[in-house]
Amino acid sequence: MNKKIINTALAPAPIGPYNQAVISNNMIFISGQIAINPTTNEVISGDIATETHQVMRNLFEILQEAGINFNHVVKTTIFLKDMSLFSKVNEVYGSYFSADYPARETVAVKGLPKDVNVEISMTATM
Repeated sequence: MNKKIINTALAPAPIGPYNQAVISNNMIFISGQIAINPTTNEVISGDIATETHQVMRNLFEILQEAGINFNHVVKTTIFLKDMSLFSKVNEVYGSYFSADYPARETVAVKGLPKDVNVEISMTATM
């Protein structure tokens, strides 16, 4: 199997035994990102829009490290602490794509790492 590990200092370092992303067979699989500022390593809290923007910036930096951008994303998964946050997260998330949106599911979960409100993972083509 051919795989390449992707990690960048411009996104938060993994907080467990995983990498930010793995490329295999011209696909990139990005681990779930939460609202951590990679410079300070602190969780960004406050309103859900601010939190979601940080998550999307983290994902963008990982995509950039792989040499691609949001146009290459084919699938995302959004995990929410509370489904009542859906419309605000959806609005911010949607602002990062222009057309040909990726496939996606959004699920509510009981808890997320570091007690954040949103986590997003992505799969993209190279």
